[in-house]
Amino acid sequence: MYVIIAGGGDIGYHLTKALHQHGYEVLLIEKNRKRAMELADELGERVMYGDACEVRVLNEAGARRADVVVAATGDDEDNLIISQLAQNFFKVKRVLAVVRDPRHESLFFRLGIHETVCSTRFIFNILEQEVEYGEVLPIGAIMRGDIEVIEAEVTPESPVAGKSIGEIELPPKTLLAAVVRNGQLTLGLANLILQPGDTVVALTPPQHEKQLARVMRGTAR
Repeated sequence: MYVIIAGGGDIGYHLTKALHQHGYEVLLIEKNRKRAMELADELGERVMYGDACEVRVLNEAGARRADVVVAATGDDEDNLIISQLAQNFFKVKRVLAVVRDPRHESLFFRLGIHETVCSTRFIFNILEQEVEYGEVLPIGAIMRGDIEVIEAEVTPESPVAGKSIGEIELPPKTLLAAVVRNGQLTLGLANLILQPGDTVVALTPPQHEKQLARVMRGTAR
């Protein structure tokens, strides 16, 4: 699978590293020359300098053969332009967009960009959940309901406490996507060790939700 990521901020940087570690072909596009050079020092040829809002740049990046384009710049307007170019001009099958301002999500939806990630709304929803400590709770669904978004608290008694994400035996097609620790959102990197008090956000098919609960809690729901 070939993935193009636009935006070399924290999200784009960590996502590029994670995808490469899992064997994906990935290219990160960054329009700030200094930042692009810094990223290239670490990531090498997986970094391209250019503005992904331009057709020429996306074409040079190989957007016509890309399986996925992720618009993850720090500007919602740029992310919308990139998403529309990828979807409508280059006919990329799957386009994901980061939306900084929750008020802009409806505009993305109206213009046909249906897979968005809003970290502000995401963290707010987690903070708003009034659940018992240690509970495993569905907080949403994506891919037309085929994938559940699950929130789970790590307790001192949890079987996963003290384990790295890469060590945990997860149900089929399940991903520990992110961890909220001390109010900070971190991508679910394989070497991240879970600690009591962490909130884990996982993606799993609905039929594996109970199995995931057993992994997190050690007991059936």
